[in-house]
Amino acid sequence: MVSSRRRFLISAGLAGLGMTGYAAWRLWPEQGLVNPCLGELPPEMARHPLVRTAFEGLDPAKVWDAHVHILGVGDGGDATGASFNDGHGSLRWPLSAAQRWFFLNAACIDGNGPVDRAYMAGLRGLAAALPAGNKLLLLALDAWHDEQGIAVPERTHLFIGNDYCAAAAKTAPERFEWAASVHPYRADALTELERAKLLGARALKWLPAAQGIDPASPRCDRFYEALARLGLPLIAHAGDERAMPGDDSMGNPLRLRRALEHGVRVIVAHCASMGASPNLDRGDSRLIDNFSLFERLMDQPAYEGRLFGDLSALTQSARAGAPLKRVLERAREGGDWAGRLLNGSDYPLPAIMPLYSPRQLAESGYLDVAMTAPLTSIRRHHPLLFDFVLKRHLRIGGKGLAASVFETRRIFAGDD
Repeated sequence: MVSSRRRFLISAGLAGLGMTGYAAWRLWPEQGLVNPCLGELPPEMARHPLVRTAFEGLDPAKVWDAHVHILGVGDGGDATGASFNDGHGSLRWPLSAAQRWFFLNAACIDGNGPVDRAYMAGLRGLAAALPAGNKLLLLALDAWHDEQGIAVPERTHLFIGNDYCAAAAKTAPERFEWAASVHPYRADALTELERAKLLGARALKWLPAAQGIDPASPRCDRFYEALARLGLPLIAHAGDERAMPGDDSMGNPLRLRRALEHGVRVIVAHCASMGASPNLDRGDSRLIDNFSLFERLMDQPAYEGRLFGDLSALTQSARAGAPLKRVLERAREGGDWAGRLLNGSDYPLPAIMPLYSPRQLAESGYLDVAMTAPLTSIRRHHPLLFDFVLKRHLRIGGKGLAASVFETRRIFAGDD
């Protein structure tokens, strides 16, 4: 008998995940709709040739997952450090409650106890099952702020404070690093940025559409100068945003030119692989595919060594088209992007079952069809491992992604 919670998930369905989920609906029931949460990976699966070969040729101490989200609802004893606003069923955010349930299911949280502690306990368990030396970069997320730099809780969908994120990373320092998030309009933005650096932040995370940040605003100039001086990379979402409500015009990749011109090392999350934006370089309103705009920036010699992209969500069904093909062509061994793309899982999204389809990737010629069944089995136990092993076995023209794509520590630990 399907529980009431699962009935809710199924009835809310992929609508709760927006267009990304809708695009994957046609693939159901290949992966199913609900994460079965089967627990620890069986020994025979952990020893599977797909898993063993995925880690060959990599230095475990250099393998950092560069894009891992924390989910916090404020029930873990620090109500000011984390919060999730589902809009309380309002028409403004009609799908947020369903999204919350999908995220909880992805993290195997049944809702019978504190969410915050359960989420981190589950994440520590997943991290501990990876090879010794592998680390996850946990991401903070500052609140939405208005033009005066005042935080507005009513417009903040998810908040993960810097102290909260730093404390979460310290619960397993051998497995976790963390990235701070500071809204540049805050009156104390520079002070908070300095403080985060002292707390051990390895990078800074922005989601401009959901935080009310215009990366092209002159108001960010002093902040960019401080970022460059402190040597903190900026991980900035670009392209359309589907997991949280916001203003997608802020996700135009060309808006990140200002940060680059101030000497900031910028990592474009998801390689801007969804949606279209105006061509700001020519001042016209004609919409151009966001990935093409990202590719334009990457092809400028002046940005080499400063501009990077991360692979988080690139293998989702809704993104696994032209952007994934170009990434595989340019970031494979010997490709001109081999040292400029960084692997990230976008956890907990790999555990949201309808969003990914190994079968689709096999049909596109990027994956051996014989790999789809074992990958699916791995995913039901360990979605982080699934994401990593999947990407390690993607091929185009017989070549896979370069080892440097997965050895991302160099970008965050000053190894370059």
